[in-house]
Amino acid sequence: MGESFEEPVVGLLAEEWEAICGLGGQLTDEEWDLPSECPGWTVRDVLSHMVGTERSLLGDPQPPAAPEAPHVRNPVGTMNEAWVAERRGRPGSEVLAEFEAVTRRRIEELAGFGRERFEQVGPSPVGQVPYREFMAVRVMDCWVHEQDMRVATGRPGHSEGPVADLALGRIASAMGFVVGKKAAAPEGTTVRFSLSGPSARELGVAVRDGRGRAEELSEPTLTLEMDTEVFWRLGCGRVSGEAALDAGLVGMGGDEDLGRRILRNMAFMI
Repeated sequence: MGESFEEPVVGLLAEEWEAICGLGGQLTDEEWDLPSECPGWTVRDVLSHMVGTERSLLGDPQPPAAPEAPHVRNPVGTMNEAWVAERRGRPGSEVLAEFEAVTRRRIEELAGFGRERFEQVGPSPVGQVPYREFMAVRVMDCWVHEQDMRVATGRPGHSEGPVADLALGRIASAMGFVVGKKAAAPEGTTVRFSLSGPSARELGVAVRDGRGRAEELSEPTLTLEMDTEVFWRLGCGRVSGEAALDAGLVGMGGDEDLGRRILRNMAFMI
């Protein structure tokens, strides 16, 4: 008999998609129409986008291009918007049923892949990587969009556990790039992100040889304090650094000019 193989990332995707289906099943007709922090998109539109991504990965045909919209700024956005626009006149419950169906198809497909497929290098939003890592990016992206839906509807949840840990870990791994490259922090700078609330953690970044690197810190140049929800919203461009500071969502200790520069540059996702 052949070797039995189960890829852990498939289980994480299944957990995440089940959480989204559970959330969607709670929403009222009015809640599907609430605006999200994704420019131009309602809660329904966020779910329509996820439907489109998974259908694209299954090889389903791309719908006709949508009319031009001010929040669409690049070719990827144009493709995303086509799936979203096609579903704007549909009830949220209908989009949810389509999401449930397409994610079942995806799980069936992924469950049939062998180890070699998950190790195969190919294109992804983060460059040429093994398919396993591409699917980890899918876990993070879907978790962030689930949280978009929760923020918009005032229904917090699913902020702890293996999926949340993966998503927050991937966002945390970008902070070296944010501090060292985007914020251009000077050589020797050390920054501690102190995150409270669900999945609380501390992240240290030190600028060494011109690059920001993860490092355990004793006395950082700067400490930024926030809860994990504010952290992912900043990293994913849902809220600006200035808005977060003005709302009292971030505390700073140390070099405030550097702190503001980092917060202004925390958004790293497309």
